[in-house]
Amino acid sequence: MGLISATTILTSISLFHITLAFFFITRPATIADQGVVWLLGEAMGLPESRHFETQSPTAAFLGIVLGLWGLTDLVSLSMPEEIALIHHWGSQVPLRLTISFFLTLYSFFFSASSPLYDSAGTSGGKFSHPTTSFGGEYAAKDAAGDWGWGGDALKNRVFFTFMLVETFSWFWVLMTLKEEQEGILKRAKQMREKERERLRL
Repeated sequence: MGLISATTILTSISLFHITLAFFFITRPATIADQGVVWLLGEAMGLPESRHFETQSPTAAFLGIVLGLWGLTDLVSLSMPEEIALIHHWGSQVPLRLTISFFLTLYSFFFSASSPLYDSAGTSGGKFSHPTTSFGGEYAAKDAAGDWGWGGDALKNRVFFTFMLVETFSWFWVLMTLKEEQEGILKRAKQMREKERERLRL
């Protein structure tokens, strides 16, 4: 049994999503100015996104989606333990972990700072800072300044940090759920047996 239960971690993640939703609706610059966003962005050589400096319809829409996501996750935790943690979250957590992991990889490995786009003519070596080893092969925008497709706009430090936090969080929940699964099923079995005995009387 872990130090922190899966229910507590899931509640924390839900409240994290609701908090992010509030800031995306009211002041998205607060999220972009966070130290962890700056630190990870600088370390990975990811660009800043100017879209988070002011309120926008896109940020408000994202805030509403995150808020609803957080609220529905909180409501799911009010179901009986066996249904919520084994059946619902038992299928949700691996899926969310996989999606978060691949989006984290995508936002770095297909961005301008990616080692995939390093060319032989760059001044930086293999272990230099990502922004110094950027070659001329990568182009997120075309000549008119338009994004090639919507996914190119995801290659920034805010999205990368969010997906990295999500990946670690869902991995933690997955490991905790695996530890707790036997105990949850045992408690559910005891409850069913008690119910059967009560009905016999």
